[in-house]
Amino acid sequence: MNEFENIRCYDTEDMRPVFEELLADEEFLGVVKSLYGDMPREVLAQKLFSCTDILDFQKKFIYSLVGDVMAKASDGLDTDTGGVRPEDMPCTFISNHRDIVLDSALLSEQLVELGFPTTVEIAIGDNLLIRPWIKHVVRLNKAFIVQRSLGLRETLIASQQMSRYMHYVIREKKNPIWIAQREGRAKDSNDRTQESVLKMLAMGAADKGVLESIREMNIVPLTISYEYDPCDFLKAKEFQLKRDNPEFKKSRQDDLDNMRTGIMGYKGRVHYCMCRPVNEWLDELAGMSKGDFFAELARRIDVEIHRGYRLYPSNYIARDLLGGGVKPGADYSEADVRTFEAYLAKQMNRIDLPAPDAEFLRERMLTMYANPLKNYEEAMAL
Repeated sequence: MNEFENIRCYDTEDMRPVFEELLADEEFLGVVKSLYGDMPREVLAQKLFSCTDILDFQKKFIYSLVGDVMAKASDGLDTDTGGVRPEDMPCTFISNHRDIVLDSALLSEQLVELGFPTTVEIAIGDNLLIRPWIKHVVRLNKAFIVQRSLGLRETLIASQQMSRYMHYVIREKKNPIWIAQREGRAKDSNDRTQESVLKMLAMGAADKGVLESIREMNIVPLTISYEYDPCDFLKAKEFQLKRDNPEFKKSRQDDLDNMRTGIMGYKGRVHYCMCRPVNEWLDELAGMSKGDFFAELARRIDVEIHRGYRLYPSNYIARDLLGGGVKPGADYSEADVRTFEAYLAKQMNRIDLPAPDAEFLRERMLTMYANPLKNYEEAMAL
């Protein structure tokens, strides 16, 4: 494990010294107070030191918060495990990316609820770890670190190290993994797997060849569907900022605002769908050149993810509004149209720009809701 010391998630033996650091961090204690009320430091310490392992820490601290968030900010979460069974673990879940924090947290919570043996290790970018206590908490929550903002050579070395770590997690630790299909969220919800993510996964057992290296990771595509995206207005704002200034870059505060809004904002209904494991059809790609192999692997993962969408009235209404007009019927009612239009108006009013382009911003938001339906229909037609 020394090879992975700078990126690995924490293990049980790391907990006590990390807890001691957290209990000495006044900012962390302030966050705990905002989440749990005025809990005395001694009570917090007793609860922390009572944790027997990382999974016990997650159950005592993380999943109660996740449950509270979903109770207040959603109309429920359900999961279709498809053909994936607890005995099929460990696997690597590759999913579309809807929320910076909750995508993996909700998956882990669902795995526990559905009787799977453990929770996922989580790939998280170091750009989000802007406070020492945040880095400690996410590593306690089984996150390993994706190093970003490196030079070309350093990025290659870091990618190789992370891939070796992920293979180690699957092969030796027997722990499932979650990773997003791309770096960052698809701002327009046009979910596509980056070939670079798959190439990174194959690096960790390169001596076996790319097909066998991918097979070892036991990839399961995972589809995440939100009825409403609480960050839709922030994404629309970013689209205009980048349109008006191609050099625009989000600040750390922007990342924090997205994290906070994504966690606490209203989501409506949320659905997770585990798709067919890649290994069921991977041999059909044997004999391809490396370039063709990764292109076809990405395409077929996309098809699986797109077929797994749960579609809501918001998706159908957005598609029809972009196409010229709504047509209430089997997919949505006139009441659904009024509800969605009121929601759009409320979110548009939250966009704080000095010169908002209302027509552009509305089109961007409608596209976010229309693209899952478009991709679903195209995937089902294949």
